[in-house]
Amino acid sequence: MSIYYYKAKDRSGRLVTGRIDAVSVEIVANLLNEKQLIIIEIIPQAAIPWLEKFFTLSSNRVKSKELVVFFRQLSVMIEASLPLVRALRILIRQTPDNYLKTVIAYIADEVDGGSSLSAALANFPRVFSKFYVNIIHSGETSGRLSEVLNYLADQQEKDYDLESKIKGAMIYPVFVVAVLLVVGALVMIFILPQINGIIEEAGAPVPFLTRALIAISMFLFDYWWLLMIAVSGAALAFIWAVTKTVFGRRSFDLFKIKVPVFGRIFKTVYIVRLCRSFSTLLKGGVPAAQALLVVREVVDNRLFEELIDATVKEVDEGNPMSEIFSQSPYLPLLVSQMISVGEETGRLEEVLDKITDFYSREINNSMQNLTTLMEPVIIVILGVAVALFVIAVILPMWQLSSAF
Repeated sequence: MSIYYYKAKDRSGRLVTGRIDAVSVEIVANLLNEKQLIIIEIIPQAAIPWLEKFFTLSSNRVKSKELVVFFRQLSVMIEASLPLVRALRILIRQTPDNYLKTVIAYIADEVDGGSSLSAALANFPRVFSKFYVNIIHSGETSGRLSEVLNYLADQQEKDYDLESKIKGAMIYPVFVVAVLLVVGALVMIFILPQINGIIEEAGAPVPFLTRALIAISMFLFDYWWLLMIAVSGAALAFIWAVTKTVFGRRSFDLFKIKVPVFGRIFKTVYIVRLCRSFSTLLKGGVPAAQALLVVREVVDNRLFEELIDATVKEVDEGNPMSEIFSQSPYLPLLVSQMISVGEETGRLEEVLDKITDFYSREINNSMQNLTTLMEPVIIVILGVAVALFVIAVILPMWQLSSAF
């Protein structure tokens, strides 16, 4: 994939400029023609090398919602017996995201040239993970592509709904805390130093809390650059440790499932990801051991990845995976017991769906309880902040005015 910059004119003669991610100039020209633009110039990004690294890092991202719509529409059209290439061509016109539009155009060209859909998707690992590629490949080999795409669309919608609920529940407390921090910083940097000057000129005693906050505000005012460097350095060191070292990532993942209140939610999310993805792959005809390896890429927690690695070894040796699950301190006993029942009865996919539904409801209940709990906690935090403001700022001014 390359980035191309273009100049064109619309039907009214107005100049239009922009950039498109594509595999060739021809695809860029086709996309511009579809928009009924008159092409003036198409320049490859290689002609502007200093931008190449920036756009490589900032592009190639597709939102989860766009993928949900893509798989749902593709599954509907395949189920309606539309040829795959034609369905992909239709999606090119219906997709609003420019990068995803380019990706679909490339996939359609590959499939039209004789490639399989899964092989074409595999060319874009940042958009379509191994999970998508494996389950679609299984649908192609079993002749159940439309059915598998339906499973995948359902999976994506449920994952998107889960992410949306978690993000939605955190918007209110994060917003309140952010506003509180900004207001507090403004008071300490701009208001407290002026109050300190007034009190010192009047020769009045300064309360201890006011002196402490003034000292902090003076430090922030004089050494804000040092604080920014320290915070940025600490953040970069943390990101490096979590992303580049096994110990750092494992420690952070362990912290996430052990932290009070939120740990239980994180653990439940990982269980839902594991069971839902595993069930979807099994329904798509992927063998259990291979499905577990794919789920390993989806679950996104080092501790659960180690559990899956151990489970794959047991499955390869012919042992039930419920035996390893029952020994894990990170999985509830209910999960291993139900999976054991599913293995014994040959209804593992159905059991995994029931586990997923149960723990999805647990997440919903936990998020509702967390939201309810957050309201009084935030009120208490705001009350303490206001009390500190009154004691440190208003009280000295009141004492000063009463002295005259």
